[in-house]
Amino acid sequence: MGTFPTTSELSAVADPVRIQLIRELAGSTEWTRSCGSFDMPVGKAALSHHFSILRGAGLVEQRDEGARRVNRLRRKEFDARFPGLLDLLLRADPAD
Repeated sequence: MGTFPTTSELSAVADPVRIQLIRELAGSTEWTRSCGSFDMPVGKAALSHHFSILRGAGLVEQRDEGARRVNRLRRKEFDARFPGLLDLLLRADPAD
């Protein structure tokens, strides 16, 4: 059975940019998306900060492949800790 999300996990998924990053990673094959491949309305430094928060919350794992830093959504691990939370985040917004 899962545990309740902490403030860290909840604040990580409270930002629209981070939710979009999570959604895009969920729709991508693991380890295929580099940090620079996301079309986000923020600069490089802000994007790096968003990834840092997602890593800290245990949602994203990153590794370096040459000059690229690639990402994967830690869906299986996060679902084990917080069943159903990612499914809620991945549902389309009613406004979509």
